[in-house]
Amino acid sequence: MKQIEVVAAIIHDAEGRIFATQRGYGEWEGWWEFPGGKIEAGESPEEALRREIWEELETRIVIERLVTSVEWDYPKFHLTMHCYWCHVESGSLTLKEHEAARWLAADELESVKWLPADLQILDKIKYYLSSIYLLA
Repeated sequence: MKQIEVVAAIIHDAEGRIFATQRGYGEWEGWWEFPGGKIEAGESPEEALRREIWEELETRIVIERLVTSVEWDYPKFHLTMHCYWCHVESGSLTLKEHEAARWLAADELESVKWLPADLQILDKIKYYLSSIYLLA
């Protein structure tokens, strides 16, 4: 089975919301995901994530920490997705490749149709949000 390794940005804001993007193309068109993409040869995961977010959203991010890595078998490939907790450093999150985007509060995270691999990390995101914003 084909192996694909990607990075994903879990971008949060000062209100404790998470930025989600909707795919506008391909087999998974209309499904929601955390923005990011493939790691190119010679790149670290962090370098790849900064590049991908700039290319997709014209935004510079600060990577705070690795949240988790997800292993998921899609019908045509095996995905390894490294998910990073991030916030916007500069830029306006301009959609270059996605159909739509939304800021979602913790209680809204399940209101969109997530890609299967992305769905696997919602509980971790809720935990992060509760520990950061409810204890502050």
